[in-house]
Amino acid sequence: MTSYDPPPDPRGAPPTGAPPTAGGVRPGETPPAESGTGPGTGPYRPLTRGWGRGPLVAIVVLAVLVALFFLAYAIVLAV
Repeated sequence: MTSYDPPPDPRGAPPTGAPPTAGGVRPGETPPAESGTGPGTGPYRPLTRGWGRGPLVAIVVLAVLVALFFLAYAIVLAV
């Protein structure tokens, strides 16, 4: 057996069932599209690329210190 839904009322009467919610959309219906969710909303913030100077300098200094530690350790073992 198949389910048959009668056609909507041509006079524009609201369908029977649950009353609309506070947003005006009945349960099970698709809500209206949001117009304020696009990329043009909110304050403009220019895009930044790459690392900031501070973290990059810290990583380079740490890498140099680690390399110097292992170089000094190798020299001490060789002596």
